[in-house]
Amino acid sequence: MRLALAQLEIEQAAVDANVERAVAAVREAADRGADLVCLPELFNVGFFAFDTYQRAAEPLDGETLTAVRDAAADAGVAVLAGSIVEDLAETDGGPAEEGLANTSVLFDSDGDRRLVYRKHHLFGYESAEAELLTAGEAVPTTDLLGFTVGATTCYDLRFPELYRGLADDGVDLVLVPSAWPYPRVEHWKLLPQARAVENLAYVAAVNGSGSFPDADLVGRSTVYDPWGTTLASTDEGPDIVFADLDPDRPAEVRAEFPALRDRRY
Repeated sequence: MRLALAQLEIEQAAVDANVERAVAAVREAADRGADLVCLPELFNVGFFAFDTYQRAAEPLDGETLTAVRDAAADAGVAVLAGSIVEDLAETDGGPAEEGLANTSVLFDSDGDRRLVYRKHHLFGYESAEAELLTAGEAVPTTDLLGFTVGATTCYDLRFPELYRGLADDGVDLVLVPSAWPYPRVEHWKLLPQARAVENLAYVAAVNGSGSFPDADLVGRSTVYDPWGTTLASTDEGPDIVFADLDPDRPAEVRAEFPALRDRRY
């Protein structure tokens, strides 16, 4: 399976331009052989555009996700639209609550919705996210392209128990859309790699690129294999990162080095 991480240039609150870049990246990645394309956290509005969250919020069938879904189906490629500000009250069949969530949606190559993940751990450190959004509760998984796939989001990387739960559910590929800023570059390089090593799973961490009034994103989108080896990475500028993943590899590594079997509770 050929995975593409679309490290997009994200302009704060410039929804139309950001979505156009995302759709273009999906098409480009598909043209270059991708089977699955991942977009960054809040790729349409920008994570730091807190004053825009309310008016930019959409249901799951809103304009942003509809554009991404259509691009996935037109290009014949699966896409993790990772993520938007979701208006929970407007989402049909969603949680029986109001408010906003940081929500990622995985579409398959037919444009069918396969997974919806609402960010569990909301950032409170010098950030308004925890004040403005509602934390998710469900941790869904899905089978796609030979993998059992799960998704988490950015700050979730600091909470390893979430990833161990995914491993217990059979997940061997975790997609992590993010908006990781300076100065915590070393944390960004360490944490997704550690989650891969701990759980003997592929971890694909896709970041955005861009400067905002209060922060600059570090970029450096990276794919780690189940040994924690870097398969592909980039610097801080806009780019598309490609990596070829072997669906048999996680089981091989877990059999060769059965650390998960040796856990004590």
